[in-house]
Amino acid sequence: MERLQERVALITGAASGIGRVTAERLADEGATVVVSDVQDEAGEETAAAIRDAGGDALYVHLDVTDEAGWQAAVERVLAERGRLDILVNNAGLGDLATIEETSLVDWERTVAIDQTGVFLGMKTCAEALKSSGNASVINISSIFGTSGGFGTSPAYHAAKGAVRTLTKNVALHWATEGVRVNSVHPGFIRTPILDQAKGTDVWDAMTAMTPMGRLGEPHEIAAAVAYLASDDASFVTGSELYVDGGFIAR
Repeated sequence: MERLQERVALITGAASGIGRVTAERLADEGATVVVSDVQDEAGEETAAAIRDAGGDALYVHLDVTDEAGWQAAVERVLAERGRLDILVNNAGLGDLATIEETSLVDWERTVAIDQTGVFLGMKTCAEALKSSGNASVINISSIFGTSGGFGTSPAYHAAKGAVRTLTKNVALHWATEGVRVNSVHPGFIRTPILDQAKGTDVWDAMTAMTPMGRLGEPHEIAAAVAYLASDDASFVTGSELYVDGGFIAR
C-alpha cells in the first residue's frame, strides 16, 4: 500500500524507537521522509537504512526546543524536497519523579521538549503545510495526556495533556486551510527502553494494566500515524487516537 506517494514527511525524534519505525512505515507508504533528531549518528543511519530499502530519506539535525533550528530544518526541507505535507511531532522525554522530587529545571526541560517543541513545530511549519493543500499533522501525546497515570511524572503529564488540547485548538484554526491536525496516544509500548524491565514487577504491572494483556509494538503506533497522514483520514481532524490496548477504556 502506497498511500503517501509524492508527499514529504518531517518526523521529529526519528533516530530510534517509535520515531524510527514511523519513518520506515511512512517511507514504505511512498513518502519522502525527513528524519530529524539530535542523535546525529543514529539519525543518519536511519535515513541510510530507508534509502537502502528503496525509499527517499534525508537526515536533518533538529533540537525541537530551538526555534532557529526549526526554521533551518524547514528551509532545508523546502530547498531539497520542495514541499512539506506531513509533520509528525514525536520527539519526547519522560521521567518518573513525583511533584516533590521534580525540580524547576527538570520541569522546564520536559515541558520544553514535549510541549513547546510541538508548538514550535506547528508554528514554524505552518506556511509550508498550508501550501501543500492536503497536509496532515500528527502530534504524539500519550495515555498520560488524558489520565493521571500513577501520580508521578507531573511535567510529562502536563505537557502531554497540553499537546492533546493544543492539537484540537490548531485543528479548528486550520480546518478550512487544508491541514488536518490529530493526536496519537500510545499506551505502554515495547521499545528498547522498556526491555530492561522484562521479568520485573514494572513489566508485569504494565501488562496487567493493559486490558489486552500485552504491551504494544512500535509498528502499531506507526500504523496509526500512517492512517492519519493519509487520505483515508481525510475527514478526521481534531481527534485523538488511542493505541493503548484498552487502557483508557477502563
